[in-house]
Amino acid sequence: MKIIESTKGDFLISTDKARLDIEAIHDFLSRESGWSNGIPLERVKLSIENSLAIGIYDRDKLIAFARVISDFSTIAYLGDVFVLKTYRGMGLSNWLMQFIVEHPNLQGLRRWILLTDTAPWLYKKYGFEPLKKPELYMEKHNPDVYRVNNGDVERVNP
Repeated sequence: MKIIESTKGDFLISTDKARLDIEAIHDFLSRESGWSNGIPLERVKLSIENSLAIGIYDRDKLIAFARVISDFSTIAYLGDVFVLKTYRGMGLSNWLMQFIVEHPNLQGLRRWILLTDTAPWLYKKYGFEPLKKPELYMEKHNPDVYRVNNGDVERVNP
């Protein structure tokens, strides 16, 4: 897939996976996110390899991130969206979302999926709404999958 980049002032947004600071992404996801606390580094690496990954940079420092899992034809799942605390309130989340929904490989999809309990006002600006028919949706969810035992990751319900 073609790498897409854009700038806004000193900030750069990019789909170039070579630019990503995997350690910084892992640090945020495993310690601060609340949705994937304790996720092993190898899982983060694999998730990025198998997704469209978008980073925002202040010069070379990764300051925001999101992933899109998609078949690039019918459906996309938006996940792992974050902006580092010191960069919030600068319009970067709006820029990130605009970049994602305008990505040329994500046009004409039948469905986008997003799970979030933060910033619903942001996602509503880009067409996300609460489920119209939640009774149609099912899930298999294991929030303790990354439970840590003596420093080693213990898979729960493998």
